[in-house]
Amino acid sequence: MSQFEDNPFSDPTIDNPFADPAVQQVARNTNNATRGLDDYNPFDGQQNANQAVPAQQPTQPAIMQAVSPRGGGNNWNPPQPQQQGPPAEFTTADFQKRQEELERKAEELARREAELRAGSAGRRNNWPPLPAFCPVQPCFYQDINVDIPLEFQRIVRHLYHLWMFQSLVLALNIVGGIAMMFAGGGFTVFGLAVLYFILLTPFSFVCWYRPIYKAFRSDSSFNFMVFFFIFLFQMLITLVQSIGFSGGGSCGLITSIGAFKENIGAGIITLMVTIGFITCLVADVMLMTKVHRIYRSTGASLAKAQAEFTTEILRSPHVQTAASQAAAAAVNAQIAGDRY
Repeated sequence: MSQFEDNPFSDPTIDNPFADPAVQQVARNTNNATRGLDDYNPFDGQQNANQAVPAQQPTQPAIMQAVSPRGGGNNWNPPQPQQQGPPAEFTTADFQKRQEELERKAEELARREAELRAGSAGRRNNWPPLPAFCPVQPCFYQDINVDIPLEFQRIVRHLYHLWMFQSLVLALNIVGGIAMMFAGGGFTVFGLAVLYFILLTPFSFVCWYRPIYKAFRSDSSFNFMVFFFIFLFQMLITLVQSIGFSGGGSCGLITSIGAFKENIGAGIITLMVTIGFITCLVADVMLMTKVHRIYRSTGASLAKAQAEFTTEILRSPHVQTAASQAAAAAVNAQIAGDRY
C-alpha cells in the first residue's frame, strides 16, 4: 500500500551513478592530476611532484650492434665492408701500348679487307657457272653482294644485265640471219652474225664489264678509264648494228626493211632484232652517263689513273723480272766492256 501513499507529483527517485565509491575514487585521482598540470610552471626550473618524469633518451646516434646468432655462439663476427683501393692510374706507357694494339688491329682488318676485295682469300672462281663434269673450269670470281660496296651494287647489276641483254640480242641476230638466208638473202648475214656472237660476247665481258666491276670494287681510276675507252667502241658498234648496213652482218633497220620486201616472217624477225639493238644503244648511253657522273663525284682524274697504271706496272712480277734481267744484262755488258 506504500506505493499508493507516495506523491505522484514529486521528483522521481533516481539512483545516482556517482554515488558509487569506485567512481568517486577515479574522480579524485583525475582532479589531482589536473591540479598538478595547473600548478606546473615551465619557468620555475622544478617539476611538480605529481608530474611523471619522462625517461631520458640517449643523445648519441643509435648504432646497430652486431647480434650474435641464436644458439649462444660467441665466435661469429659480422662481415666487414671491403675497403676499395684508389683506382689504377694509367701511365703513358700503357696508353702507348694500347694505341699500338689498336693500330695493329686496324692494319690487320685493312689487310683482310684488301684480301677479300682482291679475291685472294682462297675463294674459288664461280663464273661462268659451268657444271662440275665440264672440262673447262670457271675463269672469274664474281659476287656483287660481297665485292661491290652497297651504294654501287645497283649500277653494277644494271651493267651486268646490259651485257646479258646484248649477248641475247647477238644470239637473236643469228636467228635473223637464218631467216634472211631462207628468205633468199644469202649466207652473209648469217655467217657474220655467228662471228659477232663468238667474238663480241666474251670480249665485251672481259674488255668493259670486268674493268668496271674492278673499278667499283677497288675504286680504281685506271679501270674506269679502260671502261670508258672500250665502252665507247661498244656504243659505236651497237649503233652500226642498229642501222644495219647492207652486208654488215646485222639485222638492223635497213636490213629489216629489205626483209619485208622478200618475206614478211623474216621481216618481223629482223625487226625484233632491230628493236633489240636500238634498246641496247639507249641503255648504253644512259649507263655511260651514270657511270661518268659517279666517276666525277669520286674526285678521280686522268693523273690518278696514270699513277695507278704506273704502280700496277711496277708491282707486276713479270715486269719486275724483265727489269731485273735487263739490269743484269746491262751490268754484265758493262763489266765485259771494262775487261777489254
